[in-house]
Amino acid sequence: MISFRVGHGYDVHKLKEGRKLILGGVEIEHKLGLDGHSDADVLVHALMDAMLGGAGLCDIGTHFPDTDEKYKGISSMKLLLCVKEKIKEKGYKLSNADITVVAQEPKLAPYIGKMRKNIAVSLEVPEDAVNIKATTEEKLGFTGRKEGIAAHAVVLLEKE
Repeated sequence: MISFRVGHGYDVHKLKEGRKLILGGVEIEHKLGLDGHSDADVLVHALMDAMLGGAGLCDIGTHFPDTDEKYKGISSMKLLLCVKEKIKEKGYKLSNADITVVAQEPKLAPYIGKMRKNIAVSLEVPEDAVNIKATTEEKLGFTGRKEGIAAHAVVLLEKE
């Protein structure tokens, strides 16, 4: 019987005017927001994909398609609760998550503590089980040109 499983997730969204910038369930002051069907929270999307992948449950597009109007504008934190239940049904819970957000701007350090807390509370894990880092790409690529934001997440799931 497998006691632990690893999952990896990646997400990216374009930046655009007229949208709020939400990362880790936190609204961040910025002139641009992320474009998407839901609130486009790339950090939480990468985390959900990692959790679903680790449990062998495909990806967020399979469970929450952007063609379904009931997910239009939905908070990704609400979807994260659904993912937590899906992996629980498979007999797993999150052991820990390590998430990296790639954004040239804005500076995310002042918001990371609140992001960690939001996710830890939602997933019912200790706050130190959720690690979030932010980095730039030194002005290289689409994130460096401030065209979008990306996130990577790696999780360890454990059998309940």
